[in-house]
Amino acid sequence: MKILPITVALLILVNICSGQSQSEMNTSSGKDFQKADKELNAIYQKILTDYKADTAFIRNLKISQRMWVQLRELEMNTMFPSKEPGYYGSVLPMCWANYKTMLTYDRIKFLKQWTDGTEEGDVCSGSVKIKS
Repeated sequence: MKILPITVALLILVNICSGQSQSEMNTSSGKDFQKADKELNAIYQKILTDYKADTAFIRNLKISQRMWVQLRELEMNTMFPSKEPGYYGSVLPMCWANYKTMLTYDRIKFLKQWTDGTEEGDVCSGSVKIKS
């Protein structure tokens, strides 16, 4: 879990050291989020395909994913609550995208347990399939 904030900090540092303008860093961070969101959607779709026979699981996964998207937005607003214009400065789009990217990668890591599977003998694996 500590690796993600370090990764985000390194991404910011790389952008700063490469001499990018704030506008370019904002754009770059936005693209990083789009990449993470695309990866999240790919994993989600793979789970829906791989587990399609387990209708109870799929129903709950869909509810869980919708709720997680709402939670992510609430987390974003907790980190960056609405303030007077200019309060966060020109870095807000970059910081917003970096934090949203971090939260998205956390979700990806969580969902990957269903794509990766678990070792046989894991008695608490629940709906996670056993690795082939």
